[in-house]
Amino acid sequence: MLALAASIILASGWRRRLIALAAGATGALAMAPFNFFPALAIPMTIAVWLIDGCAETRQMPPGRRSRLGLPVAARRAFGVGWWWGFGYFLAGLWWLGAAFLVEADKFAWALPLGVVGLPAALAVFPGLGFMLARLMWAPGPGRVFALAAGLSLAEWLRGHILTGFPWNTFGMALGGNLVTAQLASIVGLYGLTVIAILIFSAPAVLGEKSAMQGARRRLPQPIAAAVLAFAGICAFGAVRLAGTTPEPVAGVKLRIMQPNLAQDAKFRPDNKARILSRYLTLSARGAGSDHSGLDDITVLIWPESAFPFILSRDAGALAEIGAVLPQDTVLVTGAARADDEARRSASGRARYFNSIQVIASGGHILESYDKVHLVPFGEYLPFQTAFDRLGLRQFVHIPGGFEAGSKRRLLVVPGLPAVAPLICYEAIFPGEVAPSEAPRPGLLLNVTNDGWFGTTTGPYQHFAQARLRAIEEGLPMVRAANSGISAIVDPYGRVLGELPLGAEGVLDGGLPQTIAPPVFASFPFVSAFSVWIAVLAIAMSRRIGIG
Repeated sequence: MLALAASIILASGWRRRLIALAAGATGALAMAPFNFFPALAIPMTIAVWLIDGCAETRQMPPGRRSRLGLPVAARRAFGVGWWWGFGYFLAGLWWLGAAFLVEADKFAWALPLGVVGLPAALAVFPGLGFMLARLMWAPGPGRVFALAAGLSLAEWLRGHILTGFPWNTFGMALGGNLVTAQLASIVGLYGLTVIAILIFSAPAVLGEKSAMQGARRRLPQPIAAAVLAFAGICAFGAVRLAGTTPEPVAGVKLRIMQPNLAQDAKFRPDNKARILSRYLTLSARGAGSDHSGLDDITVLIWPESAFPFILSRDAGALAEIGAVLPQDTVLVTGAARADDEARRSASGRARYFNSIQVIASGGHILESYDKVHLVPFGEYLPFQTAFDRLGLRQFVHIPGGFEAGSKRRLLVVPGLPAVAPLICYEAIFPGEVAPSEAPRPGLLLNVTNDGWFGTTTGPYQHFAQARLRAIEEGLPMVRAANSGISAIVDPYGRVLGELPLGAEGVLDGGLPQTIAPPVFASFPFVSAFSVWIAVLAIAMSRRIGIG
């Protein structure tokens, strides 16, 4: 380990960049669907050694500043952090390229922008994290606290700046495992991120001579502390999962329909009759020979963007749906919604929303919820004027793209407790899934369409992040996905039933009851911020302690 650490610390030029790139890429193995969380130890350990190697050379005056007024060592840390982050995001987000090939004649030319351009842009955040860590750097085991403080702050910024993109946040290495994920009920995703960086960067001390000198007699203290912390997390999770299993809500019988409909040229208005017939036939088929029909179903759920047309404008389609719904059954479905013609956008065009609609027997639309947190480039085009000149448009076939809903709110669905609706992307934002000013909901309802990404790793990552919201909030989650993964999840994150990726079918089940609000649900981010402040204080004390 001493020789390995020394070779990484002393590496320079392209060798150093390639080490950072490869190290970052291994971190993707800690994310879904692999969930091999020990893999995160490789990039985190090497991150410490790479930052060690950013020290100013003897030929430079001590404290020499770059043009930005930062020490040269901090600028170097940003550079190596960028390569490290680029490798991580390149390996973890390659599946985004599948969306560009759905309509290859229109979007294939832009594939490098999604597969390479987005990881390159996101890598700025790990670069910033490395730079902040280097500014707090001090010799010895304490430098892992500097890495945790700097890199976790950068991850928080990644989840908030420019609408945020907290996908595959490092805390998901713990959040993807049901036992270790239970800690999220206290500290949330960002608290898990601080703790994961600390635990998985601890092996870096094995690259120190002082640590190795005593290694034959005892385990180095930082590694022993990391092992004990991880054991404590596992013990907490095991005890929490050993508790009482929530009973189902009386009188609620759910059916989730997963059509596994490809996002290709077949999904267009010309085929609406065939598509609707497929939905209705599949919904009435049931999960088994003794569950055919909808008579015993109280709530039927279809996924996001279920129709290649505006459902509210198609009286025939509404009538057809209403005719098969029994009197006491409602349909909750994703659907594009057009605003009233009298209310138009500033450009004079009709306003369109990505929505969830509740439909009763007879085809009456009872209520709608409009998606608030839209996907850039997928549902709307930021800097639209500039991109229009390049011939680039959003993926959805809506003139000008969707507009965002006014605010997050609860959805009223007959037969269900208050529903916190989450359309696709909205399920990845911790602390934002339930309206703060409204009463506590009885469930999280996530409708999504991951069919754009085929049977890649992306849908697995999406489901893992959505499931963590159930643990953070102590609420059951019902998830309907076009191509999977559809599931019913209890408030502890246990999957009670699911339809796998790439399958067609229906899932019947009850709705688990809620549990008492966990700490995170009552005080979002307070615990995570407290953990980060403690880590920052230790890092700064080590820095100050060396003068």
